Amino acid sequence: MRVVFVHGACVRDGSWWWHRTAELLRELGVPSVSPALPSCGESGLPGGVGGPGLPEDVAAVRQVLRAGDEPTVVVAHSYGGVVTAEAAAGVGSVRHLLLVSSYLPEAGQSLSDFGDGSPGPFLDVDPDAGTFGVRPELLVDTFLQDCDPEVQAQAADHLARQSVQVTGQPVGAAAWQQVPSTYLVCAQDRGTPPRLQREFARRAGSVVELDAGHHPFLSRPAAVRDLLLSL
Repeated sequence: MRVVFVHGACVRDGSWWWHRTAELLRELGVPSVSPALPSCGESGLPGGVGGPGLPEDVAAVRQVLRAGDEPTVVVAHSYGGVVTAEAAAGVGSVRHLLLVSSYLPEAGQSLSDFGDGSPGPFLDVDPDAGTFGVRPELLVDTFLQDCDPEVQAQAADHLARQSVQVTGQPVGAAAWQQVPSTYLVCAQDRGTPPRLQREFARRAGSVVELDAGHHPFLSRPAAVRDLLLSL
């Protein structure tokens, strides 16, 4: 078994965001990897107007998925669900999708189809640069309120400005229609309200709820590990 973690929007250094759960899996001999997403500046190219977008993120994740043939579980967080919808489609090694506070777009849908047309109050959008990011002063209260102080203190160093074009670019496939899927509803999430998560989760094969905020793999890593091992 191999786990591929696909991180959400406006962050970088995926291995840091997943490290607490990844360490618990590694202790049991389960390897994991977290692909870099170019739209978050992780390819070395700046995000923004003319920079990498959703197609480049899809290609990066798909390359990692195709690099091994062992049975793979893809864990997609938030925006990562949009990337995974296309990236995991038709990849034979992918056996299960675990969607954490995530989006499950149909082919032809984009991230913007899940919103009301206005950015969340915790986001800062720079239309001239063509980027958006999390307001650092709202990071902890919105996304990490149930994490310990060490994680809260380190998280801001792993934020990124992301190309805003990813919000309007449609996916070309919906892997969750082809592969068994489980949706993890984060019941204390202040970024993606649980009521919306439950609506999104109707598209998944099964649903699990956890009393956690937006990043349960940091605040409740043992629970996430156990869920992964049960799939």
